[in-house]
This record gives sequence, C-alpha cells and structure tokens, in this order.
Amino acid sequence: MVVAVVVVVVVVVVVAGHPAILASQAPRPAHYAFVMPSIFTKVIEGDLPGTFVWRDPECAAFLSINPMHTGHTLVVPREEVDHWIDLEPTLAAHLFQVAQTIGRAQDAALSPRRIGVMIVGDEVPHVHIHVVPFDSVAELSFAHADPNPPAGSIDSAAAKIREALRNLGSEHVSD
Repeated sequence: MVVAVVVVVVVVVVVAGHPAILASQAPRPAHYAFVMPSIFTKVIEGDLPGTFVWRDPECAAFLSINPMHTGHTLVVPREEVDHWIDLEPTLAAHLFQVAQTIGRAQDAALSPRRIGVMIVGDEVPHVHIHVVPFDSVAELSFAHADPNPPAGSIDSAAAKIREALRNLGSEHVSD
C-alpha cells in the first residue's frame, strides 16, 4: 500500500507599504500599487455600504461611520493614492474645492460653530479629507469619534447636507 504525503508550502510575501504593514516601516513610492482595493474604493464602487452626499468623475464624499461630530464627511478620490503629498496638483485642488463645497453645505445644514478639515491618512492607505462640523475644537479628535452613532443620525445628517448642497446649486449631489 502506497501512502502519498502532500506537503503544502505557503509563502507570504510582504511588500513595504501594504495596508497590513505599519505606515512608518517604509516609504511608499509615489504611485503605490495596491494589492487589493482599499476599503474606500469598495465603498465608492458599492461593494460596501456608504452614505453618499457627492459623486463626480474624480471623487466621492460620504459620511463617516465613526463621526467626530454630526455630519462628519470624507472626501475621497476615486484614484487610489496612498499619501496626500503624492496627489496630482489638479486632483488635490479638486478635492479641496469639493471639501469646501461640502463644508459650506454642512455650515448651512447643521449650523456648527466652525467646519474643520483634516488629512491624516494613517488608518486607510487611500487619501481622504475629513470635513468635520464642530462646536468645540476638542471635537476634532479621533478619540472623540463615536463608534456607535445613534440609529438614523448618519442618514439624517446626510439628507440635510444633500438638501443644502442642492440649495447651493451643486450638480453632483448623490442620493
């Protein structure tokens, strides 16, 4: 009787800059190629749920699922660029124009004391601009982010922001 033994060897290749690797371990090339789509690409493409307020050919904006304050919105380019300093200047300008438009809509819809903007990019290797309405600067902290916002609060804030965007004459409002 012959017994066959099968040995399976699994080789794991780790590429510096891969999402599973800490960002501080190695510099990224300017046009980093992702091994898989980022979580934001999956949201933009509809593979994961998102509460959108804006969509255009270059970017999309959707509400954060862990908001620092009601209406916290992410402006994300469709192109997967890991670090904001690697954005093409025209795309960077467009993202900030959209962020400014979103901020105006948040201001009109939610009446916060101010609108803050943050680019951090530590957790998701895909550029995103946080546009955050706030009443106190202490609210501009990830430590302040709500991992369990009240049911319906994200949808309600999005509806108010969309309405304000329409009132401002925006043509890329997304339902």
